[in-house]
Amino acid sequence: MSINFLPSAIRAKYEVHEWKHACAILRNDFSSEWQDILDALQNFTLRKSSISEKGGGLSPISKEFNAAFAGRGWVEKGFDTSVVVDENEMKSPTHKIDCYKNRIALEIEWNNKDPFFDRDLNNFRLLFDLRAISVGIIITRCDDLQEIFNDLGKGSSYGPSTTHMSKLLPRLEGGGGGGCPILVFGITKSLYAAGE
Repeated sequence: MSINFLPSAIRAKYEVHEWKHACAILRNDFSSEWQDILDALQNFTLRKSSISEKGGGLSPISKEFNAAFAGRGWVEKGFDTSVVVDENEMKSPTHKIDCYKNRIALEIEWNNKDPFFDRDLNNFRLLFDLRAISVGIIITRCDDLQEIFNDLGKGSSYGPSTTHMSKLLPRLEGGGGGGCPILVFGITKSLYAAGE
């Protein structure tokens, strides 16, 4: 599998899943974006303070990833899409992509309601079919982090109906992303820094 193109240090710290040779496509056709992704993942640490901070708005984890990608030229991007049949145009809006660069779409799903995965996958499928993106990427959290959340007294904030790996995988395996090559990174306990 082309997942072996990922450095062993990343495979040791993240739970990784891919569909339709996403790693090979990124590494061979989008080498600059591939390096951006590797750098952002290698430089990330899950800090206790980021988990403990009160909710509301974008989480510190999402902000950190957004900033890491923005510093490498990635932008939040919306797409103006429509379907034309004969002369009848029907708007077909999509939601904005968290981080976008050169046909690569990346979403960070740290602690949203799990239907956000359906939204992301549908967006990837549609944008891939319209030839607007070549690969979709999702960064989310792994189920094993629940132990840490519980120990910090934050377990109820990260409930079973929020975005985490076991909510995403069945959607992907069921074909939720259509023909779009997709790469998923799950943040594991090995990235946790209890003292920070």
